[in-house]
Amino acid sequence: MKIELKEITVKELTEGYKDNAEGGVVGYGGKLDIRPPYQREFIYKEKQREAVIDTVMKGFPLNVMYWAVREDGGFEVIDGQQRTISLCQYINGDFAFDMKYIHNQPQDIKEKILNYKLMVYFCQGTDSEKLDWFETINIAGEELTEQELLNAIYHGPFVSDAKRYFSKTNGPAYGLASNYLNGSPIRQDYLETAINWLSNGNVKVYMANHQHDQNANELWLYFQSVINWVKLTFVNYRREMKGVNWGFLYNKYKDGKFDTAELEKQISLLMEDEDVGNKKGIYDYVLTGNERSLNLRLFSDKIKRQTYEKQKGICAKCGKHFALEQMEADHITPWSKGGHTTAENCQMLCKDCNRRKSGK
Repeated sequence: MKIELKEITVKELTEGYKDNAEGGVVGYGGKLDIRPPYQREFIYKEKQREAVIDTVMKGFPLNVMYWAVREDGGFEVIDGQQRTISLCQYINGDFAFDMKYIHNQPQDIKEKILNYKLMVYFCQGTDSEKLDWFETINIAGEELTEQELLNAIYHGPFVSDAKRYFSKTNGPAYGLASNYLNGSPIRQDYLETAINWLSNGNVKVYMANHQHDQNANELWLYFQSVINWVKLTFVNYRREMKGVNWGFLYNKYKDGKFDTAELEKQISLLMEDEDVGNKKGIYDYVLTGNERSLNLRLFSDKIKRQTYEKQKGICAKCGKHFALEQMEADHITPWSKGGHTTAENCQMLCKDCNRRKSGK
């Protein structure tokens, strides 16, 4: 990697600034790609953005920025996108600082801002070298998510088109599924979730295989199918549905025939059940029957001690005496048959008896 330090004024940087949304953001006379396809959207909050302008107006140094030199003579931002866009937006009159827009500033202040010199490293090297450098220098500041790094490694037409669907606040994926997904579109959480579902957890493999696809139609159509299946299968929306791994359930059960009314009846009863610790897990349970999804409430230490003393340390199965720490609490009537986690339904078994009982 060849690295050369340059001085660029704010005026030079912001000349020709255009934010074309999905078409990208450019500056430096149109020669600088400020937001390459694999990078994140603008995520600075108001205070962070204003801190950049305050630094410039006070003449303090901003952190050095890094640009990659392309073969066509242009440049792309490796590090410094958020600072660059903050400067461009201010010079473009998109926001005010200290209650003044750039055009409201006295002439000497305008000139001070426009003539402010930024320190920029021009970096030349192979794609792999640039991407390694991109990952390294972005450890500081707004830390990259795993998906943002993967977007960098596998950038191409697939990533660019996928971001059109999944990486926009109020974009198509957000509008369709914001009630069902956790995370933020602009931090690539929606994109990561969709690929994770479709690839059954093999995100890197999927992105490597589809890097040069001309579009992300397969991913978008799959994602719509998942959410539409959820809405048709579970007819009443509850806030506990947000963040469930719906794609994995869809992959396994999409061809099943379910009585939606019966599912709703089961879900309603389970939502009221005090023994169910993980309400989100109800949706997995009604399809799979896996009780572990429910994180069923355990007997308290107080109930264990009371039951142990009542039994005088005798295992309810084998009749042998054990120390408290050698025993485990067990439901007399299993939860699946209507038993609850109460003192009346508790018995203490030795660990061996409890394991054998659980294995039946």
